[in-house]
Amino acid sequence: MLSNVAKSVGQRNLFGKLKTLSSQQQNGFASEATFETRAFKLHNLEEGPSTKVTVTKEDALKYYGQMYMIRRMETAAGNLYKEKVIRGFCHLYSGQEACAVGMRAAMRPEDSCITAYRCHGWTYLMGVSPQAVLSELTGRSSGCARGKGGSMHMYGRNFYGGNGIVGAQVPLGVGIGFAAKYNGTQGACIALYGDGAANQGQLFEVYNMAKLWNTPCIFVCENNGYGMGTSAERASANTNYYTRGDFVPGIWVDGMDVLAVREATRFALEHTSSGKGPILMETATYRYSGHSMSDPGTSYRSRDEISEVRQTRDPITSLREKILTTELSTVEELKEMEGKIRAEVDTATKHAKADKEISVEELTADIYSNPQNLTTVRNTLPLSELAHKRLGKAVNM
Repeated sequence: MLSNVAKSVGQRNLFGKLKTLSSQQQNGFASEATFETRAFKLHNLEEGPSTKVTVTKEDALKYYGQMYMIRRMETAAGNLYKEKVIRGFCHLYSGQEACAVGMRAAMRPEDSCITAYRCHGWTYLMGVSPQAVLSELTGRSSGCARGKGGSMHMYGRNFYGGNGIVGAQVPLGVGIGFAAKYNGTQGACIALYGDGAANQGQLFEVYNMAKLWNTPCIFVCENNGYGMGTSAERASANTNYYTRGDFVPGIWVDGMDVLAVREATRFALEHTSSGKGPILMETATYRYSGHSMSDPGTSYRSRDEISEVRQTRDPITSLREKILTTELSTVEELKEMEGKIRAEVDTATKHAKADKEISVEELTADIYSNPQNLTTVRNTLPLSELAHKRLGKAVNM
């Protein structure tokens, strides 16, 4: 039986009636709960993931903490950019956290991921510390790419970036999946792109290649509604992106529900790892910020639209409601977690501002994988500052 606190949370829920199917109690608190997700839409599939989703208390708190961490990191990044500590490009992931956290929850140790330039959250989820992510953003030597990658070029184990060219990461993802098949690792690659990249010809070329070779690759279109400042409806004749693989099966999933994304990704991984070839997944999501920090994000959409999504579909608040309504946790426990995360991000932010900036010598490091017979960089003198210096060990491996 739910407590009065949980009942009151359910009554003030902003996300409609929560479809809670059951919860198991242990020591007065729920150890797990089962929910009903929105229906998945299918293309060229006879059956899809189950809409009945069970989550343990441990996993629910883990997902909540990860999404909250990404939101705080992106808020910190936005502030650092406004302070002109971060220079260059900066694309924030706020609002889309359930996509990355849900997919990461379903991934196995042998799986890989590659994405575009909105990659800070993914870098953290793939094992890089918040401090290394924020230090990379500020161009410091303790950054995960030694300050040379910046916002769009971050990497980790089994994480191939962070890529700055729109859509170019998708063919690379097929190559990573092909390598997994060739080497017999049993792994698959998740290749993410946005609705803005979905009309590029290279995507349709690699759909064909991946299906022709039955490559273990999951194409994921994170449809946040806008490609830069152009709405999906103005850019695409067919906005059902999960159907655009033609002969490649597809799934549509509510990208604001971390549990639905997890289940869809589990289904997709099982499909592609069993030799059936690639699969396409569309996550319907929303970004709160503009395309990048130079875009206020309000010239092509209204503030009321953004506010409505925040109030009715926010992925973090939605999971919080589920956790409290089913008594998987308490308000006090969540507040304690949030406080620890805020403190960790604050400390990481201070480090990212105080750490030393990279030197000119870094420009000549890590250029060649085997520099023994290569002592110079082309068009420079052997003794100049731009002569090749060293090959450094990856700082985040």
